[in-house]
Formats: sequence, structure tokens, C-alpha cells
Amino acid sequence: MSDYKINTNYAKALFLLASDMQQLDAVMSDMRLVNEVCRENRELGVVFNNPVIPEGKKVAILDDLFASHLSQLSMAFMHFVVKKRRAINLRGISNAYMEMHRNANNVILTDLVTAVEADEESKAEVTRLVAEYTGKNVELQSRTDDKMLGGFCMRFDNNMYDARIRTKIMKLRQEFEKNIYESKL
Repeated sequence: MSDYKINTNYAKALFLLASDMQQLDAVMSDMRLVNEVCRENRELGVVFNNPVIPEGKKVAILDDLFASHLSQLSMAFMHFVVKKRRAINLRGISNAYMEMHRNANNVILTDLVTAVEADEESKAEVTRLVAEYTGKNVELQSRTDDKMLGGFCMRFDNNMYDARIRTKIMKLRQEFEKNIYESKL
């Protein structure tokens, strides 16, 4: 079974369970934390992927990391995932759950990349424009890219608006490579 299906099926099970227990928002914040920790700690992924390390040790690691920060439902679910030998999929499951939660609440994730930190006014304007275009509420993730010369790049719902200076320079270069001038001689 592909990782996408595994992640989606486990996330769907967690979503339905959280819905039945009326803990959708609490589990959403838990999955954000799990996703962030898994993204930032490569060693954690190596440990979860290692078949030699017994499940009991992996559960103990999860307890040490998350027991005081997550709800009982989220902890029980993560224990279940580890016991089913899918600990390596925790990040993917959390991503799939967050996407399901956004879809259920009519929220679209928008990624804004700029050369320098965007001010609140610019973020509000991007949020307003995307909300107007899509008709959905917007969850904006803003980050900087020091390799970017200037401008911004925005991605949402399989759309991309590229207003980077590098892209504009490349378009100009392509235009200048065309020889528009024709001699009348």
C-alpha cells in the first residue's frame, strides 16, 4: 500500500474518531505539534524507521516527547500507529489530518514566500485576495527565502502566483533573445 493511502486512511480514522468525541480542534492542534516536531527532527524519523528498535521504546519516546502536550485521544492514536508499525508515517498522517480538517472547515492553506519578512498589512492583503478568489477562509503560512532577489511567490490549492524579480528578469532575457529588429537592406 502506498504511503499516501496509509496516511489518508489513518488520518480519516483519527478524524472520524475525533469528530465522534467532539475533539476535532484539539486534535488539529496536536497534529500541528506532531508535524512540526517530526519535520524538525530528522533523528526521530530515523528511529521510527528502524525495525530493530522495539515498539515499546518508540512508544516511550513518544510519551517523553508528547505526553504533557497532547490530548489523550491523540496519544492513544499515536500508540496505536506505533503498534501497527507505522511510526514512520506519523508526519504524513498528521499532514493528511490537517488537510481533512481544513477541508471540513472550508479553509485553504496558502504559502507566501518573500525575500524579506512580510509585514502584517501585506499578509492581510494576500489573505483577503485569496479569500476573494477562492471563496474560502485562508490559513496563511509566511516564510522568507534568502535566495530570492525580491518580490514574492504565493501558492494555494494547486495555483501559483509568481511575482519574483528573478522570474521577471528571466522573462525579459527571453524577450531580448528574440531578434525583433529586421534589417531593411
